[in-house]
Amino acid sequence: MKRSEIAEKIQQHTEELNPLIIDAIQDIKGKNIVSLDLRNLDEAPADFFIICEGDSTTQVSAIAGNIIKRVKDELGVIPGHREGMTNARWVLVDYFNTVVHVFYPETRQFYDLEDLWSDANITEYANL
Repeated sequence: MKRSEIAEKIQQHTEELNPLIIDAIQDIKGKNIVSLDLRNLDEAPADFFIICEGDSTTQVSAIAGNIIKRVKDELGVIPGHREGMTNARWVLVDYFNTVVHVFYPETRQFYDLEDLWSDANITEYANL
């Protein structure tokens, strides 16, 4: 599937994508889940960032893997790009309009994306 076809398919499922990603994170007990709505920011690289963390590199990898699997299985959409799965200290899963960041806690604290994009509308989700 071409990159443009992937982007079009993701666009068709925009309203379903973010809630599914949040649910997939909660499946694997991801923590400190936040969604940053970047749509009102001029320089934003995406419409949304979804950020969470896992307690270990194994959990970080499992969270990212579950997101990729569930979005593919339930929406038929694969990410346009992903990286960081090998070291699993910061895994990025790119769905064009939504970019998911799954962090190891110390790595999240170091990069502090929430502060970097503090002008965004932030929604926090409960740890389950």
